[in-house]
Amino acid sequence: MDMLWSGWGDPAKAAPLPESVTGLLRDLLGVTPRESGPSVLADIDVPAPALTGEAMSALRAAVAAPDGLRDDAESRIRHTRGKSTPDLLRIRAGEVEDIPAAVVLPADHDEILAVLRACADHGLSAVPFGGGTSVVGGLAPTTKRPFVALDLRRLDRLLAVDEVSRTATLQPGLRGPRCEELLNEQGWTLGHFPQSFEWATVGGFAAARSSGQASAGYGRFDEMVVGMKVATPEGTLWSGRAPRSAAGPDLRQLILGSEGALGVITSVTVRIRPLPEKRIYEGWRFASFEAGTAALRRLAQDGPRPTVLRLSDESETFIGLAQPDAIGSAELPQNPGCMAIVGFEGTEADTAARRAAAREVLLACDGEFIGEEPGDKWQHGRYDAPYLRDALLDAGAFAETLETAAFWSAIPGLYTAVRDALTGTLTEAGTPPLVMCHISHTYENGASLYFTVVSAQGEDAVAHWAPAKRAANDAILAAGGTISHHHGVGTDHRDWYAREIGPLGIRMLQAVKAEVDPSGVLSPGVLIPVR
Repeated sequence: MDMLWSGWGDPAKAAPLPESVTGLLRDLLGVTPRESGPSVLADIDVPAPALTGEAMSALRAAVAAPDGLRDDAESRIRHTRGKSTPDLLRIRAGEVEDIPAAVVLPADHDEILAVLRACADHGLSAVPFGGGTSVVGGLAPTTKRPFVALDLRRLDRLLAVDEVSRTATLQPGLRGPRCEELLNEQGWTLGHFPQSFEWATVGGFAAARSSGQASAGYGRFDEMVVGMKVATPEGTLWSGRAPRSAAGPDLRQLILGSEGALGVITSVTVRIRPLPEKRIYEGWRFASFEAGTAALRRLAQDGPRPTVLRLSDESETFIGLAQPDAIGSAELPQNPGCMAIVGFEGTEADTAARRAAAREVLLACDGEFIGEEPGDKWQHGRYDAPYLRDALLDAGAFAETLETAAFWSAIPGLYTAVRDALTGTLTEAGTPPLVMCHISHTYENGASLYFTVVSAQGEDAVAHWAPAKRAANDAILAAGGTISHHHGVGTDHRDWYAREIGPLGIRMLQAVKAEVDPSGVLSPGVLIPVR
């Protein structure tokens, strides 16, 4: 099944907002219904593919399948940009000026190499395309050349399981659910469950340094990777002969997070874990975000570490975003404080022991146990927030997310700086927002902050958001945060990433790109500024 072209996920799961929520949006934020709905796909005026006959022939020759090259309007529209709110607003308005010239569907590593050679020979660019879930402009290259979407869906196999070493080798087009299904059949789990899990792919997890909702227990995806095979316009790169090595810099770390700009990941070897015997999630309440943050820091630093550990601030807890199916419900408490979701997975004995020990820590930090129901509701709705975003857009609201991370000592200042930047900029524009936040990933030395912003759309919703996004990005860097913890850089964050790593860091990356991609075929302008 293809993802909804004008929104997120499975169209059958889309649902309008209840009247209680639309009323809240109207009264609190001044949101008014949209005058018209999204464009109809068949009515979008799509420019003709800007490919020469020679280029088309070369691309067709690179892939064996008869339908390995597609240039019909619908295929191209479905591969236009990603799923950020500006992306969706533009595609809903029928804006497709940066549409790919064609979609190429290779079946293996050698065909990808052939496609990249054809692109280099004919002055084309190529953008690797997995689940299409980028929210940072990762699928919108900065180029005046025609480009093709390199769709990896046909590379979708579990290649090998090494039960002795506890590793699995996966192809990049495997979506999250299918990957888990294949591993679960043999008694294993990857343990990687980002919010995009139902649609994102293994290759995307690696290329964007994805972090799943159970990262406290299983780690980030980049921590799981022990080897990979990569296709570049200059040939093949293998990396990862052992779990750790002192044989020079680790080239795996160069490809992880490179977002398709340095190569196309064609297989990835990851460590796996036994399928847990027990999963249990529970809710805890804290009087303030500060108190809850202190409790999470204590668990992250001194243990025991839960598998899932996240904390919503007062606004997010009050609205009920920690439990999407409860938003606007009369069942929400009137003085909710801040809700934490704490989860444990593993053997029966280990889960019970860690849960009991964590309970003592959380009680000592003045946490209030509120039962398993909040945890169960969170687990049930953990992938639903993007559908909620679509419903908010349909209702005339603007809704977007952004995230960052910092050391624990910088978290309070970072939290305040980003909230103030978003609130001040949008209020000045005449659309005062609701800004919510949660801590979604914790480490011994720091944590990530994930913000959700809702406001009225204003006259031009995309232009309305741009100053607020710039202000938030500036605030992140000024407060000591990183421009992205797990969404990636893409084109949206590229200028701030350049500021974060400095001119020398950018020249180093440009030098690597010039070596592996001298013609600038791969994702031009994504992550790395074009020279």
